[in-house]
Amino acid sequence: MPSLDMSGPFDFTSQEIDRRVESKRIGNYALGNMKDDGTTFIVKYVGRSDTYLNAELKARLDKPYRKFKFSYASSAREAFEKECHNYHDFGGKESLDNKVHPARSPGTNWSCPVLGCTELQ
Repeated sequence: MPSLDMSGPFDFTSQEIDRRVESKRIGNYALGNMKDDGTTFIVKYVGRSDTYLNAELKARLDKPYRKFKFSYASSAREAFEKECHNYHDFGGKESLDNKVHPARSPGTNWSCPVLGCTELQ
């Protein structure tokens, strides 16, 4: 079973984002809801921020999710590669609300690290 390797889940509110996510940090996130039994986080969207993870999460508060998970990254490339893995591990556009493959950071020509991916060439 795939793993996000992130902290959470936490309530997807501005207050909880501020409580949990440091400002001026880069990283990855997953948005979703809990299964009816309340024990399983259902991933519906994965993303990243190459600048301010806290602000990126808050910009998505208008989306219909109740929970979030997150992790910090040490570089934009690390965040990009983790987002690619999460996107593929959790079903890509077939299963997630993400309708396109994660984009490269501006000014880079990074390839998706997932073997067999042809979406970023």
